[in-house]
Amino acid sequence: MISLKTEADLALYRKTGKIAGEILTRLIPEVKVGVSTYYIAKLAEKWIREDYDAIPSSIGQYDFKFALCSSVNNVICHGVPSEKEILKNGDIINLDVTVKKYGFIADTSRMYLVGECSKEAVQLSKITHECLYKGIEQVKPGNTVGDIGFAVSKHATRHGYTIVQEYGGHGIGKAMHEEPQISHSGKKGKGLKLQEGMVFTIEPMVNQGVDGIKYLEDDWTVVTRDGKLSAQWEHTIAVTKTGYEILTLRDEEK
Repeated sequence: MISLKTEADLALYRKTGKIAGEILTRLIPEVKVGVSTYYIAKLAEKWIREDYDAIPSSIGQYDFKFALCSSVNNVICHGVPSEKEILKNGDIINLDVTVKKYGFIADTSRMYLVGECSKEAVQLSKITHECLYKGIEQVKPGNTVGDIGFAVSKHATRHGYTIVQEYGGHGIGKAMHEEPQISHSGKKGKGLKLQEGMVFTIEPMVNQGVDGIKYLEDDWTVVTRDGKLSAQWEHTIAVTKTGYEILTLRDEEK
């Protein structure tokens, strides 16, 4: 069952989304050579709890212990912060944060380029960000989930990349995962029709190589099958009467 959000709900949700976006922006100067992913996660948790009096809602999800996932280089998603994982020059990293306040959960992620990155890494991050917005631009009442997926996958594949099929966006609200499911590949006009009040994430995971995945021994961290780079960007989106609203939009993107 899909939970449609009212205008009163969205008035609160915007405030939650603003917090999540601000955390990602505040982390920009902290993501640098020599810093551990554990330090970054603990800093984000401190800010969420102390500066915003909010809840880092990823903590406790499937026994996860951190305020964010940190996915470096060939890690597609669900990267686990570690004191042993020290960022080095040329790394790319996705930080995926969720925040709960005012009764709603906001979910968003951003890519960070550490030091001087290769042209290939920069290009992958750039095209993945464009894929996110190609999907967002399809959001309006009457369009379908397939329209979103088609737009995302078309942009990725025309640049020689592949879309991860096993993971997609999801409905979100009072719970982290709600209906509908949002695939990042699809056919125009196919699938569930979008309607005003839906809130969901769009979060394309784009691989440099094959679209295949594998799990590390922790049965949680997802990496590329061929060891090549992967990138991801994510926003929480509301379907409005005439189109969409990005609830986690950051000032740096405006």
